[in-house]
Amino acid sequence: MCGIVGIVGKYPVNQSLYDALTVMQHRGQDAAGVVTLNEGRMFMRKANGLVRDVFHTRHMRRLAGNVGIGHVRYPTAGCSSSAEAQPFYVNSPYGIALAHNGNLTNAEVLKQELYNTDRRHINTSSDSEILLNVLAHELQSKSDNNQLSADDVFSALSGVYERCNGGYAAVALILGVGMVCFRDPHGIRPAVFGKRETANGTEYMVASESVALDSLGFELIRDVAPGEAVFVDFNGELHTRVCAKQTELKPCLFEHVYLARPDSMIDEVSVYKARLRMGDKLAEKILREWPDHDIDVVIPIPDTSTTSAMELAHGLNLKMRHGFVKNRYIGRTFIMPGQQQRKKSVRRKLNAIDLEFKGKNVLLVDDSIVRGTTSKQIVEMAREAGANKVYFASAAPAVRHPNVYGIDMPVATELVAHGKDNDEIETAIGADKLIYQDLDDLIDAVKEGNANIDGFDASVFTGEYLTGDIDAAYFEALEAKRSDSAKESGGVEDVDMVMDIHNDNEGAA
Repeated sequence: MCGIVGIVGKYPVNQSLYDALTVMQHRGQDAAGVVTLNEGRMFMRKANGLVRDVFHTRHMRRLAGNVGIGHVRYPTAGCSSSAEAQPFYVNSPYGIALAHNGNLTNAEVLKQELYNTDRRHINTSSDSEILLNVLAHELQSKSDNNQLSADDVFSALSGVYERCNGGYAAVALILGVGMVCFRDPHGIRPAVFGKRETANGTEYMVASESVALDSLGFELIRDVAPGEAVFVDFNGELHTRVCAKQTELKPCLFEHVYLARPDSMIDEVSVYKARLRMGDKLAEKILREWPDHDIDVVIPIPDTSTTSAMELAHGLNLKMRHGFVKNRYIGRTFIMPGQQQRKKSVRRKLNAIDLEFKGKNVLLVDDSIVRGTTSKQIVEMAREAGANKVYFASAAPAVRHPNVYGIDMPVATELVAHGKDNDEIETAIGADKLIYQDLDDLIDAVKEGNANIDGFDASVFTGEYLTGDIDAAYFEALEAKRSDSAKESGGVEDVDMVMDIHNDNEGAA
């Protein structure tokens, strides 16, 4: 997952983009970047690190203009080199900058097409650069007079949809034309847009999550529809059109389980309320299948699971206690690159309050279990704190399959649930009992918020992939790119590269 944002404003947008990226920092901790547009020139700043570390006062001053896009990244495909920080940029045609959240499942085919047919060279291993060049080629083919209309932009996006498979949401700046945001035909990755009225006119904003709009005082208009492009020209006019031929709304279930902030709305569903309902469903399952349980207290593993754990405890008529204190200066372990870094991070991130565990049968609640590394260490911490028995509940079903649509879930062999039954997973994490959410209950918990959702991308639970182009050969290639062993072996050398384009001497983008 990554976070994207774009603003066509009436005032300088550098601070607004910074604030929006800070609000979406949970979507990516590896790198951050911003491109702004001012008087026909683009200004760029991007580097590895958190938003607060990438942008200093001198950088903010150089990011001039009332229009801009931004990105926070964590690597899925590709590497963690700062050369792959976004936005990406091409200067032909027009000058285009793009920020992307998701993954193209036919990236290798597209790369060959770009080189052999479109005569475009790809400089990195990022599929985002591939998406940018596909967009650039389609835009170049749609205008004869070098002036793009809204119809030309939508026609180009139709070509992008015909060529690109996968789950993606992207925002692009087109020099002299406008800003466009578009979402994959299945609506797997989220995107929203909104507006803000000012003394100088209406400003428009797009983002991965509605919380980014809320924080800047923008009114949420709605979600970007599957296969839809939302285009704002530089006259401030908003245009929308569904450009994909076949569309369906099947968003990613894992956004509600873990990725999104609880104060966001995704496809008209409150993430917070969906997580409350997950807790309700889990309590119902425990009462149904384990009516004589001996649980004394429910303890959430902060922070994502707290909402579900609160409702679970209520459903079981038990107290919920905060038995772990979280160091909020340590990043999200799920999106840390490499197993060794995750192992080192867990005990630095969490510390147990012994009095909440000593002599008790505790039910630990987490949003999900992916690799099992964190779960195993937390169970050990609970026992060291004096727990009598340690039970473990997951608000999501067993994660048995890799994600191919932009979430860095590893190859199947690195998933703790792959090829194991419930008892074996229970043993692997060291719990006295393990309770998983049922998939139907998880689906009901989310869909209750919007009955118009056609279904969900639940591929990590079912192994069924919406794009229909995933086979054994794809997973073999995926393992070479995304396994922890591949990342830890070095793959691509990380470089401390900063693009800071701000004056004539250093060159405008």
